[in-house]
Amino acid sequence: MPTTLKILGQSSPSATTATDAYTVPSSTQVAISSIVVCNRGGSAGSYRIAVRPNGDALANSHYIVYGATLNGNDTVAYTLGISADAADVITVYASNADFTFSVFGSEVT
Repeated sequence: MPTTLKILGQSSPSATTATDAYTVPSSTQVAISSIVVCNRGGSAGSYRIAVRPNGDALANSHYIVYGATLNGNDTVAYTLGISADAADVITVYASNADFTFSVFGSEVT
């Protein structure tokens, strides 16, 4: 089973809109090593990160970060070890449109 280290997904969601940053492809397993959140704007804002198993509808139990605040022109990196299977989804949300989310890890096919 080949393993590919890669940028799994990147997203710059519209303000206050839950957006899928990465969906695990069929017949694939993933180890998510890190998620980087960047606030490109000059003002602080808040954000959320959720892991939705099997593409389930977003629920409170899916959040790994909720309501965290990030100052303007700042970045935070979460070093994680999330295991995910086909159809699992990383969903992101930000209070303004100046946020970028990058998901890094390994796909095993």
